[in-house]
Amino acid sequence: MIWFRLFVASLFYWSTVASRRVAPQISQTVLPKGYQPYDEGLFTPTGDFSTLSDTEFSAISHPEFPRHRVRVKKSTFCDGTVNSYTGYIDIDARHLFFYFFESRGNPDKDDVIFWVNGGPGGSSAMGLFMELGPCRVVNSTSAKFHDESWNSNANIFFVDQPVGVGYSYADYGESVTTTEEAAKDIAAFVAIFFEHFSKLKGRAFHMASESYGGRYIPVFASEIYDQNKKLAKAGLAPINLTSIMIGNGDTDIYTMVPSYYDKACTAASEAPLLDISAAISFCEDQLYEPFEATGINPYDVTRECEGTPSDTACYFLNRHIQNYLNLPEIRSALGIDPGTPNITLISLKVNNDFVMNLDGSHPTYNHVAALLDRGVRVLIYVGRNDWICNHLGNEAWTTQFEWSGHVEFASQPLREWSVDGQKAGFTRKAKGLTYASVDGAGHMVPYDKPKEALELVSRWLNNQDL
Repeated sequence: MIWFRLFVASLFYWSTVASRRVAPQISQTVLPKGYQPYDEGLFTPTGDFSTLSDTEFSAISHPEFPRHRVRVKKSTFCDGTVNSYTGYIDIDARHLFFYFFESRGNPDKDDVIFWVNGGPGGSSAMGLFMELGPCRVVNSTSAKFHDESWNSNANIFFVDQPVGVGYSYADYGESVTTTEEAAKDIAAFVAIFFEHFSKLKGRAFHMASESYGGRYIPVFASEIYDQNKKLAKAGLAPINLTSIMIGNGDTDIYTMVPSYYDKACTAASEAPLLDISAAISFCEDQLYEPFEATGINPYDVTRECEGTPSDTACYFLNRHIQNYLNLPEIRSALGIDPGTPNITLISLKVNNDFVMNLDGSHPTYNHVAALLDRGVRVLIYVGRNDWICNHLGNEAWTTQFEWSGHVEFASQPLREWSVDGQKAGFTRKAKGLTYASVDGAGHMVPYDKPKEALELVSRWLNNQDL
């Protein structure tokens, strides 16, 4: 989720000055007769999750990535119907925390989803415990089983990144301040994890996020695609990067910022949210201040903001999530390193570091175009009640950016899509790109419309039309 005041203010400033789910992949190198892989004798894969302990971490690594190490353990919590794991991605003195849940369907065959929250600076614990994970926090001391979890038919990662977010931490204050830098750590982690747990090799892999994930995911997926060449050259299994999924994303600020006026001050989407006679001059040059003054939730215009955007992200539930994860028994179950601070659900420092590096001023539609042209499918879904990364801006960039399927996609009319015979929103599709709006949902579609979100993702994983 994009932090309303700090990040939006920076956008205004800097924008004025600045057949089955298998994408084409690179084949592994075939070594000449008599030659052995370079890592022969240097690398022994863990092999299976059953070898992992539930009381201590197992450390895994690979000589191809000498700066990266992964620590992982079984962690029985949240969803008692599946195996779950937690751990750290260690990069020198930086440590990124992650969760991994096996599928409730067929974990040995189902696809793999990789999820990160946006921000920048948002913990993926929000995605896990508020939106699409196998359990939802209900108060500061308890969580309940979530029927519409995305691990219903997929194995799924949740990763706290960059360092300083969630339970991720640095030993000596190290930081990551650009998406491109963060992408290298994510790509290395995926390669190491898949190389050790061989049953994941070749599995369809989908990268997903929301909000600032519109910047993260196209760059992360591009890094993985490019890294596949390195893996193949070393005789390792490339990652079967199949698709990316972005919900209410900030992929192009230069179409998103003008849409703030359309969403708040015109009837382009629904009745105007602000009094035109009093606010139109502000809408033209200072949109976010009059909007914030209304008390409306910028992530769902049908709600009032609970707390403040920088404290609770306008949902008191986030306080409960933070309190729940800081319980000693939960920290122990997760394997949180002793002596590390309490969880940081929203890191304004990370957000500010990215802003100061102008990270958000770089659109990623060119990455999306390159992925599409290489056979990686793209799903852009958006809740219609969002203001901060609204459907008007997302529809605009998807119909305007240049790629090989541009003309065909842009010429497609929007049509309704439905769940159980009820209209769920509008969609258009062509050449591997799908756009879908979701009625009655805000910035966090799985939170507001869990049934529709799961159906959307299930059809996507099975390569079915909406």
